[in-house]
Amino acid sequence: MSHASEDPLYSALSESTMFRSYKQAFEKATGLPLSIHPPTPDHAGDPSEIPACSHLFCSRLAVTHQACPACRALQMRLEAGAKLQPKTLKCVAGLCETAVPVRVGPRLVAFLQTGGVLVKAPTRRQFDKVVREFLRLGAPPHPKTFEETYRATRVLAPEQYESTVQLLAIFASQLSACANQLVLHRDARESPTISRARRLIDHGFRNDLSLRAVARQVNLSPSYFSEQFKKGTGLNFVDYVARVRVGEARTLLQNPQYRVSEVAFEVGFHSLSQFNRSFHRIAGMSPRAYRA
Repeated sequence: MSHASEDPLYSALSESTMFRSYKQAFEKATGLPLSIHPPTPDHAGDPSEIPACSHLFCSRLAVTHQACPACRALQMRLEAGAKLQPKTLKCVAGLCETAVPVRVGPRLVAFLQTGGVLVKAPTRRQFDKVVREFLRLGAPPHPKTFEETYRATRVLAPEQYESTVQLLAIFASQLSACANQLVLHRDARESPTISRARRLIDHGFRNDLSLRAVARQVNLSPSYFSEQFKKGTGLNFVDYVARVRVGEARTLLQNPQYRVSEVAFEVGFHSLSQFNRSFHRIAGMSPRAYRA
């Protein structure tokens, strides 16, 4: 999905070692799939922009494309209900699908998604109902394959599944808290020139940094440096510097001996208003609220 790659915050989260390690541990411990995807755009008309459900039930049955609208409708309802807190819905086959929001401040950045499980062992009556639903959708399943696949679906007790969702909600909070650092230190293969520029910023953020001055130190023209810096880090120069400064400000704000204005100037902002705007944009709250 192209919109995902354009968002440096989502890219940093989804490509991070933190997410990859958690995904591996989660899937191994629970036997359930885990994926991350950005919110579907409100204008999404292209089916490729709507994430598929996380389970493999339909794909294993080779269900025709006629059943896909039902899956996409479920996905849209799932995202609509999960903007502020985890949401679980059941698909046409009666399998649970859950989305957990990852928010950075007021901004919804991504959804963690899992599912593809039943919370009660299927009965013959339930199975027959699912078969009728697939037939109604115009996706007649092969009887033997359908039953074998359906009865092989993972079954978890409701409280077990609820605990699994709680684990994802806790992890979503951890991703949110670490988002700024993940953006700044994402695993990007960058040129030595951009690595040097980042070191100059990381060590000199308290000074009056300008794009032109850093470009001069790495022997590039300002315009070419700006282009290469954005390509290498996923952030423009001004946003990168602001995130480094806000990251340091978060540490200083934990010390009550520092006034907010002192923190602002200590980390390199020229005015308190500029500091407040940048801090709120990146952290999702004011410096005073963060300290409280």
